[in-house]
Amino acid sequence: MNTAIPQTLPIPPHFNPNKVGEVWRVPYQECADTAENWAKQYNISPSSADKTQICLLLIDVQNTFCIPGFELFVGGKSGQAAVEDNQRLCEFIYRNLGKITTIIPTLDTHTAMQIFHPIFWVNAEGKHPIPAATNITPTDINQGIWKVNPAVVSIANGDYELLEKQAYHYVNQLSQNGKYPLIVWPYHSMLGGIGHALVSSVEEAIFFHGIARQSQTQFELKGENALTENYSILRPEVLIGYDQNPLAHKNTKLIKQLLEFDVVIIGGQAKSHCVAWTIDDLLTEIKQVDATLAKKVYLLEDSTSPVVVPGVVDYTEQADAAFSRFAEAGMHIIKTTDLI
Repeated sequence: MNTAIPQTLPIPPHFNPNKVGEVWRVPYQECADTAENWAKQYNISPSSADKTQICLLLIDVQNTFCIPGFELFVGGKSGQAAVEDNQRLCEFIYRNLGKITTIIPTLDTHTAMQIFHPIFWVNAEGKHPIPAATNITPTDINQGIWKVNPAVVSIANGDYELLEKQAYHYVNQLSQNGKYPLIVWPYHSMLGGIGHALVSSVEEAIFFHGIARQSQTQFELKGENALTENYSILRPEVLIGYDQNPLAHKNTKLIKQLLEFDVVIIGGQAKSHCVAWTIDDLLTEIKQVDATLAKKVYLLEDSTSPVVVPGVVDYTEQADAAFSRFAEAGMHIIKTTDLI
């Protein structure tokens, strides 16, 4: 990367790595005062003066994925992976405060009645699927193992037949497009809930950056559509519905923006799902414009971990294979301790 970017900074004394796995309130005014003083002390200029525009794209660094005991905690191999990832991530933000121009955190955002939540499906006995342990395929629907819950028909304005067709089309499209099968997830990242919020320590680091650099944090929401998953921030899993009308849309504004940055650094959770899918979609967009643009993308490998549920699923191999493919395309695999 560009060695002309300002020096690496020390970690501010307020950062406590032992609190990264906890939920707490960020003291905004105190943090803002400290950040402004920090900027003066280390002569940190506003981000608007950056000659090299560096974006830090943080995928779903939310309580629901990153705090032990929450719905989809990414424990990884160590059992504490997301916490360890975020300790390193916070330190990366603080050390590179004067270099990162813009931070873009994505927020997985859900409500109860969505196609990947248990309430959406029932079996012949009227029971819902077991979350995190159930995949639904076109064969499952054809054999009557799972069907759309008639009680959620309000999603389709009371048209149950249309809802069934849309759901089958969706599951079938996942199969045809080589995506993961429809996974029934626990209720998670619920809009308005504590699981939806950023990890407190990461939120504090991002807020500190925003004040110190006078740079507006750009939050990007994904996943609100009831009839499609949205692992990637750049596009939902399926774009066109059964009726050939748009089911959802690409995030064209963000795609354009990412392609215009000089450097894009990516981290977050989970490596095997939302991170990998976002990078994959970004690579697809890059190849349509100029394949050499992949060289400006840097992947923070030690701030992301795959989904591992002992005895149930382990996506480590898939995640590592995806990152190898990204590297082959020209993207850089780096660590949070590397100089940028």
